[in-house]
Amino acid sequence: MRLTALGLDVGGANLKAAAALVEGGELKAVKVRSRYFPIWKAGKEKLGSELKSLVAEVCPRGFDVAALAMTAELSDVYWCKSEGVKHIIASARQAIGEFLVANVHGSFYTPEEAEEKPLEVAAANWPASAWLVGRKLPNALLIDVGSTTTDIIPVEGGKAATLGKTDPERLAAGELVFTGALRTSVGAVAKWVPVKGRMTRTSPEYFAITADVHLILGHITPSQYTCDTPDGRGKTRREALARLSRVPCADPETLEEWEIAELARFIYEKQLQQITEAIIQVSSRSRKLASRSTPAVTCGVGRRFLAEPAARRAGYQEVIPLERLYGMHAAEATPAYALALMAATIAQRPEHT
Repeated sequence: MRLTALGLDVGGANLKAAAALVEGGELKAVKVRSRYFPIWKAGKEKLGSELKSLVAEVCPRGFDVAALAMTAELSDVYWCKSEGVKHIIASARQAIGEFLVANVHGSFYTPEEAEEKPLEVAAANWPASAWLVGRKLPNALLIDVGSTTTDIIPVEGGKAATLGKTDPERLAAGELVFTGALRTSVGAVAKWVPVKGRMTRTSPEYFAITADVHLILGHITPSQYTCDTPDGRGKTRREALARLSRVPCADPETLEEWEIAELARFIYEKQLQQITEAIIQVSSRSRKLASRSTPAVTCGVGRRFLAEPAARRAGYQEVIPLERLYGMHAAEATPAYALALMAATIAQRPEHT
């Protein structure tokens, strides 16, 4: 049996799609695409056409089965999550027709079932990622640092073993941290920064984001700065330095380049601390995780400079980049990649053939 499976991860800032060609139960080829689509700026009415365009790019010859997960329902373009879920499903129907919708239980609903149980499909892309890791490592701690958030997902017996299911529950459990490699406001990472040897309060204004920090430190390149800049200017190191200088209400004339770089180093340390603390919180409730006898698996845009060092600070000796298990496509668009494989697995079951 030969089929093409589509996985769609509909985020509030990024849309990701993966097409998996499967033949005889074996993965033959994968194609992944990501598109920056800030739904609160671009407009929710454009979501359907944007998804259609993205799917045409990743599956130009069509597909046999599709699965969708979403996190965009949290965007404030929607009054509530149930409105967001229903609109995203309607937009996906417009774009691709038939599909399955991932739920927080690690399985799928039909679109009709998802509309009836919106809170069970809201922000439900992480169980797919856990399923993907569980195929190769029955027990592990998955750390996915994306552009906006960090997921910390314990995997036991090949499945997600989280305390929380919804975003509020996962925030309380340390399994979801709203800090990411690109879009996080610097003021949300550090309330104080060192300026000329004195600890100085930061301004909560939207002056700089973590993409500026990581660009200054060389963790990302300008081409990897795949979101809007706070001031609408460019993505050079010089412009990032200028943005970051304003966080303590200074500017590029009152702070020298090396002084602004010190701000970046301090903020980076604070961000690592946020993620490390959450990893330890999650690890503290499981004997296997607390013993650090299971590996940590990293993925997402911040896997190398945030997930891996945070895991090692938390005591994990074995840290495995997801690309070592599945390749680069899986590491960069993990939920979409996982959804495509999950959909293919379901389609190959006897009752579906």
